[in-house]
Amino acid sequence: MNVDDLVVIDFHIHAEEPCCSGRDDGYSEFQAGMAAYFKNPAGADGMLPSVQQSAAYFRERKIGAVIFPVDAERETGFRRYSNEEVATICAENDDILIPFASIDPAKGKLGAREARRLVREFGVRGFKFHPTMQGFYPNDRMAYPLYEAIAEEGAAMLFHTGQTGVGSGMKGGMGMRLKYSNPVHIGDVAIDFPDTPIVMAHPSFPWTEEGLMVAQHKPNVYIDMSGWSPKYFPEIFVRYANTLLKKKMLFGSDWPAITPDRWLADFERADFRDEVRPLILKENARKLLGL
Repeated sequence: MNVDDLVVIDFHIHAEEPCCSGRDDGYSEFQAGMAAYFKNPAGADGMLPSVQQSAAYFRERKIGAVIFPVDAERETGFRRYSNEEVATICAENDDILIPFASIDPAKGKLGAREARRLVREFGVRGFKFHPTMQGFYPNDRMAYPLYEAIAEEGAAMLFHTGQTGVGSGMKGGMGMRLKYSNPVHIGDVAIDFPDTPIVMAHPSFPWTEEGLMVAQHKPNVYIDMSGWSPKYFPEIFVRYANTLLKKKMLFGSDWPAITPDRWLADFERADFRDEVRPLILKENARKLLGL
């Protein structure tokens, strides 16, 4: 990856479709609900882009991208997408894609062993957690064997925070318990793993100020700005991005739910300082990942 040739780095894109298998029962309905929430016709009208298709889309725009699946099979019943397959495709597209993986922390020592192998043999740079989809509090000691493996291998952690579009408007919210994604619990993880980069995804609504608090207080905690159009960011979120947290904010789109084209167009019109924009769009991610 030649970072100088990239226009921006997108810290948050999804591998939604299985690499080598079909959709599970109920998965199409789940994606239709997501499409309605994000006003994205792709999920409702057909298959979402594959990892290869995502690479082509981002290459055309000269956007580097952190990509990951989400292992939530225990809570949703949807089989997880192979971390190895996603990482292999990333290796074939390493001019654009940066591989992250996802492991349900309830897998304990088995998950920890998988994490070590993914870093050592597949070049995985970080791990995505979705507390609401995976059904756990980030500071639950159950997750610590996995965290310890990630920290010892020098990888990063990325946590979903705040409300989620997953299950929004569906019966019972698809069983998604929003309480797990309050960012204040990530503060404990940052204390226990102070040398590991930790990224909180999204503006953490309705706990936006809690998220800003954790990122300001803990030197190893960052925020990716994905999942929301910048035109909807709370005023205090923009204020912190322009000042105290200007070196800790990361551009993220949430592709394919939100396209980088839409996010960047709205960012251009939002009230961000000129000197802060390059930090958010590329330089902070470059430093965090050591690119």
